[in-house]
Amino acid sequence: MLSMQGKSLKDELLEYFDFDNSTPSNSAFNQRRAQILPEAFEFLFQELTNSFKDNATYKGLRLIACDGSDLCIAHNPKDETTYFQSLPDSKGFNQLHLNAFYDLCNRRYIDAIIQPARFENENSAMCELIDRYKGQTAIFVADRGYENYNIFAHAEHKGMYYLIRAKDITSNGITSALTTLPKTYEFDEWVNITLTKKQTNEVKANPQKYRIIMKKTPFDYLDLHVNKFYEMKMRVVRFPISQDTYECIITNLPQELISANEIKQLYAKRWGIETSFRELKYALGLTRFHAKKTEYIMQEIWSRMTLYNFCEIIATNVVVKKKDGCKHVYQLNYTRAIRICRHFLSIKEEKVPPDVEYLIGHELLPVRTGRSDPRKVKTQSVISFLYRAA
Repeated sequence: MLSMQGKSLKDELLEYFDFDNSTPSNSAFNQRRAQILPEAFEFLFQELTNSFKDNATYKGLRLIACDGSDLCIAHNPKDETTYFQSLPDSKGFNQLHLNAFYDLCNRRYIDAIIQPARFENENSAMCELIDRYKGQTAIFVADRGYENYNIFAHAEHKGMYYLIRAKDITSNGITSALTTLPKTYEFDEWVNITLTKKQTNEVKANPQKYRIIMKKTPFDYLDLHVNKFYEMKMRVVRFPISQDTYECIITNLPQELISANEIKQLYAKRWGIETSFRELKYALGLTRFHAKKTEYIMQEIWSRMTLYNFCEIIATNVVVKKKDGCKHVYQLNYTRAIRICRHFLSIKEEKVPPDVEYLIGHELLPVRTGRSDPRKVKTQSVISFLYRAA
């Protein structure tokens, strides 16, 4: 399961068993995987991840990014929890949604929640991931879409920091309703507000002080009887990213610990989880599952995340030697490193394993700074069982 690629199941089995006459059939393999719960693979993922210390930090704080990604799975109209149909006469598609916590400094996943796409809720997933987090003090970094008072409160109750991008003050997000913010192009201001679900005359008459949380809006620390008010203090930082566009960050990081310029740099590091999703899907084959059943697919998701962490733990400990006379700084070729680590895992006991660190250390790519490329967003579809890599 850990060393699977994107090929058909039969090809995977033949390669793993060295094309031996005793290679098990697809049916035999599925009968055995049916005896293993997806939670067993989640347990394996957690055991591997927790067995290695997280050495790299930022000023003694862990940088943990949260984001989600859709995973297209086999077409199954009978599964109402994952099936979508845009038009009555269209074929439709099925999806799962992966919500993940990713350690940006140590380049590994630390936790995840898999949701049926019909019940996708990234905000509630992040709240649950925050509550489940065990470790040293961390900064939870997230993109727009996670600007949510409930997430802020969960991080505060956990004793952690958060750094989340919000919609600009000219939009319709949280910052647009904060009337005490200055109307300048750049600022770094603290805001004190009181959250409540009560709609009394006093609350309505003081919009600068109170923020009404509607009944349908989730907030786990308020009710109409005992916890009527919730005091929140947050820092809003606005900075330019081009001549006429600006970004807003909401955080609870103190200014004496992290400056406004550092906040901008920390948010830029969030891109690490985006590149990890790319490697997870395409270098590790998370777009090509070997089953239709959701339980089997979840087995493969946890297996891929376990393999990703294994590869990153190996690769980040390989020393990249600087080449004399070269104008570029070099980094590891992580796609090649993943292939080497996967091959290492699939080797039988009687065979001599390759020198993994040597092979990875000699697969280098130059770091070319200053390059940019517009993000290409296009619709992805599931890879059919009939069309797999040879």
